[in-house]
Amino acid sequence: MSLTMISARKLVLISLVALAVPALGACNTVKGAGKDIEKGSEAIQDGAEEVHDDITN
Repeated sequence: MSLTMISARKLVLISLVALAVPALGACNTVKGAGKDIEKGSEAIQDGAEEVHDDITN
C-alpha cells in the first residue's frame, strides 16, 4: 500500500468517527422527544375516551 492510500483510509476513518459521535448523541434527544409525544398522545386518547363515555352514558 502506498502512503497516499494509508492517509486516505485514515482520513475516511476519522471522518466516519467524527460523523458518528454527534449522531449517537442525538439518539437520546430523539428518544426523549418520542417519549414526550407518546405521553401527549396518551393524554389525548384518555380525554377522548372520557368524552365518549360522557356522551354515551
